[in-house]
Amino acid sequence: MIESRIELLKKDILSYESALVAFSGGVDSATLAFLAHEVLGDKAVAATINLRSFPERELKAAKKIARKIGIKHKVVQLDELSFPQIAENSPNRCYYCKKEILAAMDNVRKKLGLNIILEGSNSSDLASYRPGRKAIEEAGGTVYSPFMAQNISKNEVRQIADELCLSVADKMSSPCLASRFPYGDALTEEGIKRVESAESFLLDNGLRGFRVRDHKGIARIEVSSDDMLELIYMKDGVIRHFKELGFSYVTMDLEGFRSGSMDEVLWVQREL
Repeated sequence: MIESRIELLKKDILSYESALVAFSGGVDSATLAFLAHEVLGDKAVAATINLRSFPERELKAAKKIARKIGIKHKVVQLDELSFPQIAENSPNRCYYCKKEILAAMDNVRKKLGLNIILEGSNSSDLASYRPGRKAIEEAGGTVYSPFMAQNISKNEVRQIADELCLSVADKMSSPCLASRFPYGDALTEEGIKRVESAESFLLDNGLRGFRVRDHKGIARIEVSSDDMLELIYMKDGVIRHFKELGFSYVTMDLEGFRSGSMDEVLWVQREL
C-alpha cells in the first residue's frame, strides 16, 4: 500500500519535469523534497523562507536535512512583520503570510527556471483551521500539493517517511512562532524572540511536545500529560529563566498540549 503510494507520488512529481519544493524541514516537506530529488535530481530545488517567526533551531535542522537528502537548498529572507496585515495578527494572518511566502518562492522559481512549486499540505489539514490554504488555491497552477491531490493523510506521510528511512518520520509539527500569540495581539520581533528562547530552554531540558503561549506577558505552557510532573519538578528553573526573559507570570495549562489551541476561541465565537 505504502509502496504504491510512493510510486504514484514519484510519477506525479516527475510529470512536472522540474520543481521548487517549499521546505521547512518538517516531515511533510522533507518527504516531498526527498521524492522530488529522487525523480528530478538537480531539477529539484528546496527553498526555505526564513521568517522572523521561523525558529533558528528549525532553520539549522532544515539545512541539515537538506544536506542529508542531497537536494539543492536555497534560504530566502522575508520579514513578515513589515506587512501590517501580518503583524496585526488577525485570524487571517496565515492567509496574508502564505501569500507573501508564495510570492517570494515564485520569484525564486522564475529565477531558476523551474516549472512548479511543490508544497506539503496533506488531507489531514482539511480538518483544522488553515487560512493559508486559500492563498495556495489562489496561486492556481503555480503551486501544487501532491499529498492533498492524492488524499494522503498526515499519518500516511509519516508512514512514507518511515519507509524511506527519513529521520524526520516521527518529528513533531512545529508551526511558526506567531501561533503562540492570541489573535489581535500585535506581533513584534521582541515578543517572538522571547517565546523562542523560552521554548528552547524547555527543549534543552528534555521536554518534547509542548508550546509556550504568550498572553501579554503571561506564559501559558502546554505540555503533554506525561510531562506535567516533569515540568513541575523543574519549575524553579523554568520560573527563573522565564522571568529573566521578561514574563510576568508563568503558568501550566491543565488541558495539556494541543496543536492550534489559539484557534479554540474562534470556534467559541462562531458557536455564539
